[in-house]
Amino acid sequence: MFKSIGTTLITGIITVLPIVLTIYLMYWLVVSSEQVLGEALRWALPKVVYFPGLGTIAGLVIVFLVGLLMKAVLVRHVFSLGEGILYRLPIIKSVYRAIRDLFDFFSPKKEHFGRVVIVTVNNMDMIGFITQEDPRRLPESLRNADSVLVYIPMSYMIGGFTLLIPKRDTRPCKMSMDEAMRFVLTAGITGSNSETPKRRTKTA
Repeated sequence: MFKSIGTTLITGIITVLPIVLTIYLMYWLVVSSEQVLGEALRWALPKVVYFPGLGTIAGLVIVFLVGLLMKAVLVRHVFSLGEGILYRLPIIKSVYRAIRDLFDFFSPKKEHFGRVVIVTVNNMDMIGFITQEDPRRLPESLRNADSVLVYIPMSYMIGGFTLLIPKRDTRPCKMSMDEAMRFVLTAGITGSNSETPKRRTKTA
């Protein structure tokens, strides 16, 4: 009986937790933008004009405008100059570069960066993500025109392995970035509506 109760509780937690975390993240973003921008708007605008939620709306508008401005060549150039300054600052450069690389990994504009592949190692197939194909961007001791840098994520945890893999040991996988990451992180429990490797897939 106790085993059945425990199994039911775990099932409930697994079902509810992703929903709760998603709602909490959205709540945190809304509250944070309202606190930061709301204070500024309350100071700048008459009390009659301001209403609760205006800070969140202003945050969305600002993000949208930044996205529009980044389409201009001049703005991108100025932004690159600003990034260049950050890349020269101690400590800040390491933190900023790590965050920038993480977001670039999932950027929809990166057609080849982070694409999903199936890696064959010792007759086993693993789902991985190509993170670097240009040998010139690798350390000199790792430069090899016939290899690519592949990130192999681990299931149920934040972590994985970054491996230099020969191109002949990789092949395309017809899965989107989101689908592949979800599939790997849940050890395949979520299943896939896309290509399923013919050989057994190692996800951890």
